[in-house]
Amino acid sequence: MKKIFVLILLVVLAASLVCAGGQKDSKAGYEIVVVPKDASNPWFVRMKAGVDEYAKATGLNVYQKGTAQIDATLQAQLVQDLIAQGVDALCVVPVDLESIELVLAQARAAGIVVITHEGAALENVDYDIEAFSNAGYGAFIMDNLAEAMGGEGLYTTMVASLTNGSHNEWADAGVAHQKATYPRMRLLEAEKRVESNDNGDVAYNVAKELFKKYPDLKGIMGTSSYDAPGVARAIEELGLIGKVFTSGTGMPLDNAALLESKVVQSLTLWDPALAGKAMIALAVKVLDGETIKAPVDLGVEGYTALRFKPGSPKVLEGEGWVVINAENVRSYGF
Repeated sequence: MKKIFVLILLVVLAASLVCAGGQKDSKAGYEIVVVPKDASNPWFVRMKAGVDEYAKATGLNVYQKGTAQIDATLQAQLVQDLIAQGVDALCVVPVDLESIELVLAQARAAGIVVITHEGAALENVDYDIEAFSNAGYGAFIMDNLAEAMGGEGLYTTMVASLTNGSHNEWADAGVAHQKATYPRMRLLEAEKRVESNDNGDVAYNVAKELFKKYPDLKGIMGTSSYDAPGVARAIEELGLIGKVFTSGTGMPLDNAALLESKVVQSLTLWDPALAGKAMIALAVKVLDGETIKAPVDLGVEGYTALRFKPGSPKVLEGEGWVVINAENVRSYGF
């Protein structure tokens, strides 16, 4: 009987080992890759710092891998390479929604969990995480621009590209908020949306042309982290400080001098390091088979009570925005 009992124990143990070998331990076995818009933008360098911190703290096999420049085709190719590699989850900040949609569909068809950030309009994802309501953030940027402009005057909006999902959502929301809240402000209908290509030099040159072409133009609402700083350079060069204004998203230390000199009165942002951590934390929950039910607590500041965007079962919104100005810009460590 003892021999039979021992034999049964060995069989059970062997079976359990086989089962365990077929499943991955979420503490170390998952391979999760964060794919930013590119690897060189300071915004995504900061995101990588958060990803690396998460990997060190949890022991997870998670890392960030980006292209050398912001390019939708290069990003799609990178994601396809990672699909072929057989990773467990992809956390993507898309350059272009249309071009990445089909690639993300391929990832999901291969059984890969897909989490995105700044991709609220995407369909082929498990979930998209936003640091906040896109509509709320666009209104928030507009409030800052309106304050600088004294609530009146002609303005326009700037986005990285007309196909960038989140940037255009913010711009649309900003315009809607202006129309509802600041009746003495007017949108420049002739050029109500201009592109910066996520490039500070392009933003600078476009702004110079606009200010010269439209002498009554008083403000530019930026969305890319390069927009407002690029516009500020044009304002300074043209001697328009205190006469025309810009507001938008930007990194604290990169823009400290502009804020302290009052060329730009304020910038808005969320911490990309925390956004990176939040994407990974949600990917782990999905891989572990957890039910995602609001409010979702990812254990990351600003992402401890995420709610689903009204009407969407996939878009989760946090409360992660902040304002930086001359008074607080040096208090941030990035």
